[in-house]
Amino acid sequence: MARTLAPGQRSRIWTLDVDNGERTLVHESAETLYEAPNWSLDGASLYINGDGHLFRLPVGPGSAPERIDLGDLPELNNDHVLDPDGEHVFVSCMDWHIYRAPLAGGTARRITNDDGRLHFLHGVSPDGTTLAYIGLTADAEGNWSPPNVFTIPAAGGGDVQLTDDEFPDDGSEYSPDGQWIYFNSERARTVPGHAQLFRMRPDGTSIEQLTSDERVNWFPHVSPDSSRLAYVSFPPGTEGPPADKDVIVRLCAADGTGVRDLAQVFGGQGTMNVHSWSPDGRSIAFVDYPVDERSAS
Repeated sequence: MARTLAPGQRSRIWTLDVDNGERTLVHESAETLYEAPNWSLDGASLYINGDGHLFRLPVGPGSAPERIDLGDLPELNNDHVLDPDGEHVFVSCMDWHIYRAPLAGGTARRITNDDGRLHFLHGVSPDGTTLAYIGLTADAEGNWSPPNVFTIPAAGGGDVQLTDDEFPDDGSEYSPDGQWIYFNSERARTVPGHAQLFRMRPDGTSIEQLTSDERVNWFPHVSPDSSRLAYVSFPPGTEGPPADKDVIVRLCAADGTGVRDLAQVFGGQGTMNVHSWSPDGRSIAFVDYPVDERSAS
C-alpha cells in the first residue's frame, strides 16, 4: 500500500540552489504523502508520486500536483526515472515490476521479466537503452537475498547481474556521461546498515568507494555535468533507508571529495530517492515531512 502521512504530518516539496543555498517551497500538503521528485527536461515541472500515482507539479508559485492517468497500472512506489526522450517515464510498481509509460498519460508497457525477483528501478543510461535496477529474491524458507545491481534493456530482454555478494547494494544510477553507475552499498560496513557511496563501470568492473564516514549514505544522484553528487545521509546506526529520520541532504564531488551539507530535514525515505537535479545543474528538489511544528532548518 502507498505510504500515508501520520497525524499532524505534512509533505513539503522544495527546490534548492546548491551553490547559494536559496530554498523555495513549491508545494505543501497535509493530505497526500508525496515522494521522490524528478525534474522535467525543460525545467518547468517536477514529477512526484503519491497515493500510488504519478503527478506533474509545475515549478511555480501556487502550483498544485496534476495526476497523470497511467491506466490500470498497479500502485507505484517511489522509484521513477524519466526516459531521456522526454516523453516517457520508467516506473516501479507494487507488483515488483518496472514499466515504461507515456508522460502524457496512457497505456504502459512492462519491461522486467517473470524471474522471481523484486525489481526496483533507479537509473537509465544516457541514451535511454538500458535500465539499472535493484533485484532481490527469496528462498524456499522466505529468506530474502541481499539486494544486487542488475541491468536490463529498456525495450525488454535479458538481465545482466553486476554485483553478487552478501552485502546489500541499492540506488544504482548512471552518470550522465555514461561512464559510471553510482550506488550505495554495505560492502565496506563496520556494523549492519552502514552504507557508503560507491561507483563502478557499467559492466560491473572497477568498483571504487567514494565516501567513508560514520554516517549512513544513500541514493547518490549525479549532476548533469557528471561533476557532483547529491545524496541523503542518515544518522549513524541507521539500517535501511527508513522514513521519519533527521537526515542531511549532502553534496560532494563525483569522486566523493569535498562533502558539504545542503539541508537538514526530517525525512529519509521519499526525500530524494530518484535523480532530482534540475537540467541546468543549479538546483535539486527534495521532500521533507515535518510533524506539527517541526520543520526543515
